Order: sequence, then C-alpha cells, then structure tokens
Amino acid sequence: MSENKGLFARLREGLTRSTSRLTGGVDAIFTKRKLDDETLEELEDLLITADLGPTTAAKITARIAEGRFDKEIEPGEIKALLAAEIESILSPCQRPLQIDGEAQPYTILVVGVNGGGKTTTIGKLAARLTDMGWRCMMGAADTFRAAAIEQLEVWTGRSGARIVKDKPGTDPASVAYKALAEAQEMGADILFIDTAGRLQNKNELMAELAKITRVLKKLDENAPQATILVLDATTGQNAIGQVEAFREIANVTGLVVTKLDGSARAGILVAIADKIKLPIYAIGVGEGIDDLQLFDARDYTRALVGLDETA
Repeated sequence: MSENKGLFARLREGLTRSTSRLTGGVDAIFTKRKLDDETLEELEDLLITADLGPTTAAKITARIAEGRFDKEIEPGEIKALLAAEIESILSPCQRPLQIDGEAQPYTILVVGVNGGGKTTTIGKLAARLTDMGWRCMMGAADTFRAAAIEQLEVWTGRSGARIVKDKPGTDPASVAYKALAEAQEMGADILFIDTAGRLQNKNELMAELAKITRVLKKLDENAPQATILVLDATTGQNAIGQVEAFREIANVTGLVVTKLDGSARAGILVAIADKIKLPIYAIGVGEGIDDLQLFDARDYTRALVGLDETA
C-alpha cells in the first residue's frame, strides 16, 4: 500500500503544472455560479487549453451539463464530474504490455520522433523488466544518431541489459537482425530495438521500418511481437498527428507518453485516448527510473483534476 501511495504522490507531483492550470480554472469559473451557457463555454475553453482538444472538450462539457443545467454547482462537484468523464475515456486504454514468455525473445520495436524519449524509455523499461526477472537485450538500430547508441550503452549499465550495436551509419536492419540472432542464441526473454525517428522523411522512415520488420521475420516469423510508439507530451496536439503517422508506418500496438512533468499539457492523453484508443502502456513523470509508471486511468485522472487518491 505504501508503495502505491508513493507512486501516486510522484504522479501528482509530476502533473503539477497541468493540474494547477485545470483546477485553478475550475475554481475561477465555478465560484458561486450556475451551470449555464456562459460557464459551460468557459469550461469547454479551459479543457481545450488543457489540450483535451475541441472534440473531447465539447463531449465532456455536454455530459456534465446533462440534468444539471441552470443549477448552482460548486468547484468540487465539477472536479468530481470531470474525473468521472475523463476516467471513462481513459479506462479502455489501460492495457499493460503483456510479455509472452514463449516468444524467446519477445521482440519490441520502439518508434517515435527524435527527442521524444525513445532511448530513455527503452532503458527504463529494461530496468523495470530486469528487476522482475526477465533477461533483456537492446538492439541499437538508431544508427542515424550516434548519441542514441551512446545513450543505450549508458542504460545497459543502469538496467543490467546487454546491447548489440554497430558503427553510426550502419544499415539499421542489419543491426536489428544481428540483435535478434544474438538474443536467440543467448536465450534472452525480451529484445528492445531502438529505431530512428526522422518523421519529416516519412517515406524513408517507412521503408527503413519495413526493412527492419522484414529481416526480423527471417529469424522469427512473429517478430516484432509489439511495436511501442513513444510520444513527448510537451508537443501537445501535435502528438495526435504523430500517432496517426506512425500507425501508417508501423503496426503500433501501444503507447508510452513521456515528459508529462515538463508540460502543462497532460490533457493530451485524454484527447489521444478519445480519438485513437490505443493501449497506453506507461507514462513518464520525471527523470528517474521509477518515474516511468505503468498507466493507471483512475490514478492519472485524480492526479490531473487535483483529487486525492481515495476521493
């Protein structure tokens, strides 16, 4: 129980900027006021500025108005109603990454734009899974960026995982193939494959990821078993465009959303869940290994709207 409280406290702290904007706005709008057209419009605008997006904001506002229009309502009641509506949108996306121990290895392709936190996410996930007893390896297939290879090497020391790499500029598919071959030989349970993120060259990236997948299937017809898209929360509504683009490029099975602590845009998770409905595997609310948390819709919602864990 104490560990869960610690996690929730870190989540609350990580979402402080988003929570302050949202709760401050609700308090300002609904102090001794009725739920009328004016306050509903202000609430909808507040949700849009919190990056829930126009469609989701309109939907939530309309639901809150049902049966309560033209009645006095307190800020606390609005926060509870917001929490219920947001949780109903997020809950279907609370689906953890399930590792199939029979895969040997379970190969996870990690995609996303540069700077979104792919490499760090791989390191943190590998550390968490290693602590759970899984034997992890990493394939440094982002050969476009030398710093990505160096970052993965640092994370091998922190996570206890093994890295397979080559020189910068090497064909990424050849690194991925070599990594899977070594993982199979060594009996690894999980293989993470880091990839480049040059979304502005979408056709080039699409061809690169298709080639990686093709060579992996030469060794394991079911590989990759999962494809994780890593999103940077600070990009706000642009994150939706990234999800749509990468779904065209790769068979994305789920999301990890990073840098929520550095943004007042934590509502973007709600917009993504409402529109795209992909599983959200984990969220990042800080720099530490433990700050990459498994996604919990109820905890996230309560932290976002400023409610206590038990409220």
